[in-house]
Amino acid sequence: MHRHHLLTSLLLLLMTLPLQADGLRVGTTVVDISPTVKPFQLRSGKSTYVHDPLHVRAVAFENGEGRVVIAVMDAIGVGREMCDEAKAAAAKVTGWKPEHMLIAATHTHTAPKGGDTSPGRIAYEKTRREGLQQALIKAIESLEPAKVGFGSAKEASEVYNRRWYLKPGRMDPNPWGIQDKVRMNPPRDAIVKPAGPIDPELCVIYARNRRGKPLGLVANYALHYVGGIPRVTEADGRVVGMASADYFGEFARIMPHRVGGLNPPSNFVAMMSNGASGDINNIDFDSKRPPRAPFEQVRVVATKTATAAWRAVKNIDTYYDSPPIAMLQREVELRYRVPSDFELAKARKILALSVKERELIHRKASSYASHTLRFAAPDALRTEKVIIQAIRIGDQAIVSMPFEVLVEIGLEIKDKSPFPHTFLIELANGGYGYLPPPNQHELGGYETWLGTSRFLPNASTLLTRNLLEMLKELSQRTN
Repeated sequence: MHRHHLLTSLLLLLMTLPLQADGLRVGTTVVDISPTVKPFQLRSGKSTYVHDPLHVRAVAFENGEGRVVIAVMDAIGVGREMCDEAKAAAAKVTGWKPEHMLIAATHTHTAPKGGDTSPGRIAYEKTRREGLQQALIKAIESLEPAKVGFGSAKEASEVYNRRWYLKPGRMDPNPWGIQDKVRMNPPRDAIVKPAGPIDPELCVIYARNRRGKPLGLVANYALHYVGGIPRVTEADGRVVGMASADYFGEFARIMPHRVGGLNPPSNFVAMMSNGASGDINNIDFDSKRPPRAPFEQVRVVATKTATAAWRAVKNIDTYYDSPPIAMLQREVELRYRVPSDFELAKARKILALSVKERELIHRKASSYASHTLRFAAPDALRTEKVIIQAIRIGDQAIVSMPFEVLVEIGLEIKDKSPFPHTFLIELANGGYGYLPPPNQHELGGYETWLGTSRFLPNASTLLTRNLLEMLKELSQRTN
């Protein structure tokens, strides 16, 4: 009888102990950062309307000393200073190093703006900063034993390269009164052929707990925001925009049901990160799409990408309970562009004109002429250090850049990566405008204009070389 009681006590003790912590552990969280102080500021103006909630989602991975946490915020961008602040706060609480943290924006264009110029902006600045810190901390604090797999699927029907060669005589002057070789989002009747490729691959990292239940999914797709968010007409006739997470938020809402059915686990978090989509958008240049109701196209894209992610998950053959995890980070110093004497002369000539005369050249002539003079000022920065990161989770590699990265750069890194699975997260750990490769700089167009693109044309070459070196180092590690 005594022996029976002893065995029973041991069994009860074992049942109360936590699951074995050896091997992979994954933690997830989602923090609501929807604005609560109104009015808040959108790109379209002041608003009091939230169409769908905005969040910060985070997934953390740990295996021994290997640690990675990825946080994605529903925002048009997230600055370097905010990222550094959030990482430092999370490091202080969790003991994780800031260089093991990646923070990125989805690039929704209908997120509220923070700042210090109005009660709504001040409150939202506090909300998003605190939300970002909480997401990093909570994801790390929720780690549990897990397995992870990697996959991808194609979804080409909703991605278009937006830079086009045009028919003779259809190219309008750029803000300096000069004709580029290509144009962003031109009239459909003027287009000849796109100036670059697309990347239709949707990649997933999918984690399940040790009982096989969905736990976390990080997706990546090279597509700008969709837009078409509903507007509200108020009693005085004013048309007001609404805050929205765009298709990134709708994907995150749908995806749990793709892998978890009608009642997915409450701690399952799915998030969509933005790939190299600086020149990729959702405009139907083929003119095959019927007119859409407000928010309908967001749902269409979210549904298609969630279905592609589901296919990618279904095709995962192996789940790993102890994959190698490692993360490298570098600060790379880039040189700012300095306007030529010709560009300065053009800018000064434009700014000497009346506002009406400038508008006749280009609606943004004043803005870009001012950018030109600012970049030439004696006290203007000549270099900037930017963060890039490379991550290994088993056979999956992730790289990050703090830019809106043109698609060719992401495709080159995928092609030359030593890993079987690789994707790029853009607008990570800061935001410094567009990053075109040298050949696209030569073509001109919005993404290459001085002010929109800040650094020398070799910036992408330098960053790509560094990332490929980092991936090579990660591939040679055995643990």
